Amino acid sequence: MRLPAVLRRRRVLVPATAALAFAVAVLGLGLLYPRPPADASVEAGFARDMQAHHAQAVQMALIVRDRTSDREVRTLAYDIATTQQQQIGQMYAWLDMWGLSQASLQPRMAWMGQSHHSTNKAMPGMATTAQIKELEQADGKDAEVLFLRLMIPHHQGGVQMAQAAVQSEQPQVSRMAGAILAAQKAEIDLMRRMLAARGASETSA
Repeated sequence: MRLPAVLRRRRVLVPATAALAFAVAVLGLGLLYPRPPADASVEAGFARDMQAHHAQAVQMALIVRDRTSDREVRTLAYDIATTQQQQIGQMYAWLDMWGLSQASLQPRMAWMGQSHHSTNKAMPGMATTAQIKELEQADGKDAEVLFLRLMIPHHQGGVQMAQAAVQSEQPQVSRMAGAILAAQKAEIDLMRRMLAARGASETSA
């Protein structure tokens, strides 16, 4: 039996509507879940290098926590250690989720551009081995001042790295980079005030 024209049109319309809905859903998923970053991408480089950068901040925070009884410094050290250790875990998980290795054949900081890589062999703001050893041997106010003098440029380096990743198309990367920018800029201001309260400048010279 031949279907009425209205029903025939509906039979055509339903598959077409379903196909359109499916296409919109796929497009939406693509916007929510962008394609995983490549191995040499800004996102991968940020995740790898910021893990190492954060790890040294955690190390210095734990050192000074045990070298002073000052409540303000210990609170700052605790905040830095816990926040940055949590972010290390998140960045480790990103690389795993993206199917990328935790290490790369790319040179450190190559993801920030040739101009940075060509003039900086290490990540920005990183303390030297000698400076870490000096912090381990300091006590009281000397440890506090040295910690603040090392952590201010360390945070400034972290800010540079976060600025290079904050426009990422990966929502989780962009959010974390923005959080790092806000937190570390605020902590830089705090540490400068803490140094001034101790009658010290940002440099030993």
